[in-house]
This record gives sequence, structure tokens and C-alpha cells, in this order.
Amino acid sequence: MLETYGWSPALQEAFAPHAADGLVPGRVIAQHRGSYQLITSAGEVRAEISGRLARDADPGGYPAAGDWVAAEPPAGDGPAIIHAVLPRRTAFTRKAAGRAGEAQVVAANVDVAFLVASLNADLNPRRLERYLAAAWQSGAAPVILLTKADTSPDPAAAAGRIEAGGAPVHILSSVTGEGLDAVRAYLKPGVTAVMVGSSGAGKSTLANVLAGAERMAVGAIREDDARGRHTTSHRELILLPGGGLLLDTPGMRELALFEAEEGVAATFEDIEALAASCRFSNCAHEREPGCAVRAALQAGELDEGRWRSYRKLGRELEHLARQEDPLLREQNRRRWMQIHKANRARYKARERE
Repeated sequence: MLETYGWSPALQEAFAPHAADGLVPGRVIAQHRGSYQLITSAGEVRAEISGRLARDADPGGYPAAGDWVAAEPPAGDGPAIIHAVLPRRTAFTRKAAGRAGEAQVVAANVDVAFLVASLNADLNPRRLERYLAAAWQSGAAPVILLTKADTSPDPAAAAGRIEAGGAPVHILSSVTGEGLDAVRAYLKPGVTAVMVGSSGAGKSTLANVLAGAERMAVGAIREDDARGRHTTSHRELILLPGGGLLLDTPGMRELALFEAEEGVAATFEDIEALAASCRFSNCAHEREPGCAVRAALQAGELDEGRWRSYRKLGRELEHLARQEDPLLREQNRRRWMQIHKANRARYKARERE
């Protein structure tokens, strides 16, 4: 049973100390508010976390969909009790809403991250760049799925707007079946994939088609802006007929990055390469002579929107780092004091002139 869900010799070794305490391994296959569904060697069970884990774990250390855990078997009709989360191979994370410096794990131990976007009026290349950065950072292999090809007058042209950053891009339709075989090719036995994207992108419809059953609720999109309403209310790991595992997630209106410097660099490899060829190593890409980035923008070789996206994500990560690191906060405060002082000096010099 557990092998079907990805149990491995490495996990067996990591679990050994917990086995000595009489605990059993399980994988989180559904995550609800305050409770979980686990798959164990005895089958599917309801579970809750122990008081000690609730007290001691940081937010990113709580169990998440896809996690392997050590649990106390249920007594009678009661829930199993999760005492520990096994080390994660990969983790797709985002900044927890409203909590500075805290991460929320969207999916754990996934091999492939399907970044799902619809080929309608809500297709947003800048939003996909965020998802790409988070996926590269997670350790999973990102794959872009552009859904609802049957609703687009020119799917190939729409897909051409996307800078994939080295990730494969597939155009598909859950209605006509276009592209579905390419998706199934990723979902080999024992492989876990997560689907992330905005509401209305077609994730749940795609999950149902791949599962061959109505496993996830689906809903219509709004006609005024082509955006969807939330229909998936929880994260669920689905065992597919071919042996692959698919984790569907609720749609996200916004994805705030968390510690994703490497992911941003991988997503914007083209810009990183340009910046490395600037004349000055500390080039701010504003008015410096020999700036390769500005030259590419002026020549139309670098999209202005993509450049703004790169700068915006970089500023977000810098802001997050300052929130977490008092030394960085102080360094940033001093830097801006120097900038303001220099600006005042220039202003006074102009007044004297």
C-alpha cells in the first residue's frame, strides 16, 4: 500500500527512530482545517497533530499535503495522532498571508510542479513567472500547462507570450483531449505531481479527466474577467489509474514568494546573463555606461514587462529578507539615509546655482 504512494528505502531509514517509539508511517493525502487524511499500511485514516507538535513546530513545519509523517495509530473511532513530519525531498512554498517571515507549505515531496493557466483573457505571463520561481525553488521540475485550448482562437500565439525559463510548455484541452497524453507521460507510477494556478484555470477539471472520475468539484468562470471562483477547498492527493499521484490545490489569487532567490535566478536566466555582462559589476541598470540590460531593452531584445517583473520579484525578496534579518534591516536603513542625504545635498546645490 505505502509503496504505491511513494514509500522508499530512504524513507524507511528516516522513519527508523519513530518505529522504535511504536509509531507508524503515513502520507498526508488530504489537508483540511485542523485535520488530515493519511494513507497508512492499514488504509485511510483521519488524523490530527499532537499537542507537542502544535506547540513546537514553526508554521512551515506543520504537516502538509504530500508529507510523510510518523503517527500514533487511532484508538477506536478516534483519530490517528501525528507526532512528527519526516524530512522533505521537495517543498512548494509561499509566504504565509498576513504573517511576516513565515512560510506556508503548499505541497511536499512532489517530483513535478504543473503550473496551470487558462488560454483565455486571464492568461498572465507575469503571474506565471511567479509560479516558475516558486517551482524552481521547490526542487520539483516545473511544467507549464496551458488549458482550455478549445476556447482560444489561436492557442499557439497565446502560448508564444510565455517566457518559460527552460520549463516545458504544453497546450491542452480537457474537452477535446488535446495534449492530455503529454501530461500523462509525466505521471509514471510512484511519481507525485502538484497542480498550482489561479481559480478557473481548469485544475480540477483536468484532475477529474486524469483520474477518470469526478474527484474534485468544478465551477464556472466569471464572464466579465474570465476568472474563476474557488471550487477546490482543500488539498488532496489522488492516486491515478496509471499509478501516478496528482495533488490538486485550491486556486491562488496571489503567490507571495518565500526565500526564492535561486528560483528567481533560474526563471530569469536571460536577464541574469545580461546583468553579468554589464561593464560594471555593481551596475544598477539605470544610467550607467556599458549596461547590457539597458541596451537589450532599447534594442527590443528584452521585454520591458519581463524586466519590471524581475525587478519587482527581487524587491519583494529583499523586503522579506529585511523582515527576517535585523542586520539587513539596519544596513538597509543606513543605505537609505545615505541616499536621502545625497539627494538633499544635490537639491541644495541646485538651489545655490
